[in-house]
Amino acid sequence: MKNIKAYLDEQVAARNHQDELSPERPDPLMIARRSMDQHHALTCALFAYGSAKAIVAFLSSLEADLLDVDDAISRQKLAGKYYRFQSSEDIVQWFCTLRSLKASGGAEEAFKEGYLSNNVIGGVSALITLLYDLNPYRSKGYEFLIGKPVERVEKASAMKRWMMYLRWMVREDSLDMGLWKGIETHDLIMPLDTHTFNVSHQLGLLKRTQCDMRAAIELTERLKAFDPRDPLKYDFALYRIGQEKML
Repeated sequence: MKNIKAYLDEQVAARNHQDELSPERPDPLMIARRSMDQHHALTCALFAYGSAKAIVAFLSSLEADLLDVDDAISRQKLAGKYYRFQSSEDIVQWFCTLRSLKASGGAEEAFKEGYLSNNVIGGVSALITLLYDLNPYRSKGYEFLIGKPVERVEKASAMKRWMMYLRWMVREDSLDMGLWKGIETHDLIMPLDTHTFNVSHQLGLLKRTQCDMRAAIELTERLKAFDPRDPLKYDFALYRIGQEKML
């Protein structure tokens, strides 16, 4: 296990620079960092499924002022846009919801209300619940984008996109933005996707065979043995190791 820690620490140090985010090595975080705004970053995180190249191409096509114009102008700017499971109307309605979220006090405030009373999962669930309360619109694509509040941890998905968003918001280094304050890095949960799941199994860091919230928590706890204060510093390195098929 000492050798694994040394290997991962080496990978973290090698990748902790902004050159790691480039058109040649696309990642949605490179788009989120352009504005350093918590609400634009939420869009970048929730649309982060599919190939990295397709994600970045779609996010790059969204105009920077979409949160600062009214719904009618936003609808014009988004006409004809779609992304995988999200129709043009789903995307229009998402930005309507996001503007309402910003006007209501913002993502950080909504998250902290749940986090302070019921940890990170409670914070995410509170924010998701508010998003649905702010807009009655529903469709399969829209609900896939936002996800569901967690009712039972043992039945929950890994919520990779939400956990990645929290990493971006809470941690601060050459990659993560650190825009939110008052949230402990050791409370965060690993954003578990296929790459990270497979690499973690290969390295002996994860035993659970289902890629769900329980597996994400198990991996987080294992990585706390390497860094109790900041276990998610290993997330980006694990993801890249899997993406680049280094093992």
